[in-house]
Amino acid sequence: MIDHSTFGTRTALFHTFGCKLNFAETSTVAAMLSEHGVRRATAGEEPDFVVVNTCSVTDLADKKCRQAIRSFHRRHPSAAIIVTGCYAQLKSDEVAALPGVQIVAGIDRKLDIAEFIDEWCRTRKPRTLVRPSRDIREFSPSCSRGDRTRYFLKVQDGCDYWCSYCTIPAARGRSRSGSVKDIVAQAEAAAAEGGREIVITGVNIGDFGKGRDDSFLDLCRELDQVDGIERYRISSIEPNLLTDDIIDFVANSRRFMPHFHVPLQSGDDEVLALMRRHYDTELFRHKMELIKAAMPHAFIGVDLIVGARGETEERFMRSCEFVASLPVSRLHVFTYSERPGTRALEIGPVVAPEEKHRRTRRMLAVSETLYRNFASPFEGCVRPVLLEHSKPGRKMSGFTDNYLRVELDAPAELDNTIVPVCLGGLDSVEEIFKDSSL
Repeated sequence: MIDHSTFGTRTALFHTFGCKLNFAETSTVAAMLSEHGVRRATAGEEPDFVVVNTCSVTDLADKKCRQAIRSFHRRHPSAAIIVTGCYAQLKSDEVAALPGVQIVAGIDRKLDIAEFIDEWCRTRKPRTLVRPSRDIREFSPSCSRGDRTRYFLKVQDGCDYWCSYCTIPAARGRSRSGSVKDIVAQAEAAAAEGGREIVITGVNIGDFGKGRDDSFLDLCRELDQVDGIERYRISSIEPNLLTDDIIDFVANSRRFMPHFHVPLQSGDDEVLALMRRHYDTELFRHKMELIKAAMPHAFIGVDLIVGARGETEERFMRSCEFVASLPVSRLHVFTYSERPGTRALEIGPVVAPEEKHRRTRRMLAVSETLYRNFASPFEGCVRPVLLEHSKPGRKMSGFTDNYLRVELDAPAELDNTIVPVCLGGLDSVEEIFKDSSL
């Protein structure tokens, strides 16, 4: 039992790295601490606690997390730093040794952070609360708005795929998901709070219901019936789990937006085999063409890794040619990063760092062309836009149904309102790419 008096009138600062699943979970942690009287620190206010939700998808991500934790300690030397997330799960001893860190909470202990802080307030003893990912079985729900208009609804966690380059299964544990009933109840609660749009998140959401009789499509059908929610977006789904029935459902749904995010990782079948992916380029092309046939206006974002071990120049060129030929809207390009403990370390040849950067620039150029080809035809068209509150002195912004980012002058009372907007020309592609990621 938490003793609320130990919190007093304390404040907390929150910082999140990585995926939108992390952002959703951070918002849930902040809401739970708020229930115990811990409010968000305002600008310039010295916080009592700093909660850092970390990512470990690349070596660079680990480095950024370490730098941020050290920076928070320098700026707020009296604050107790609480670290959670994938980096904390995978390298808990390393995290615990960083200056200012008082609590290290494993990937499945995020929703217990209020309890851990309560104990720390009474004992002032640092603690590391991490258990092996193979022992994690429980699903921790999360549905939060955070600082934006959209809600992020966590429906699944963990992954059973063990791709050769990836540490996420080791960090997040086995695939597990909530019940359809409980998740629908969370969507209904978001609607009751005034939510209009929900982004469905998870580590491998297409695996929803694994080991049970329900499926991700079953969940989508039930969510589609929730009154008050006008928009759903599927954050990311594996191509082999993006069934033809799911595509058909989205095409005929009023509430599910024409917007897909599908990881490809390489446009070369030999590299896909080395990566231990669960599909080939033929299947991937089929899915993209099926989406476009059903929804010609759909936005399709695609994840891509360049410079992976085993990616020869010939294989990279095949990947470029394949990706450029797809009817997709944008690439999310990642430069391959070595991860200790992954099977990829057994693969050769190794791509030199300068070559990785050259290939990244080449693929980003392909992405820019794809985006312009997708977005330009909508100039002068009217599309529905869900407006989001903006910072003081800035224009209101929002996204069309098919995920084109829009800025316009609009009164503040239109925040969280869907309005028809006549689209102008493209802004800076760099700005669009920076601000519009799910």
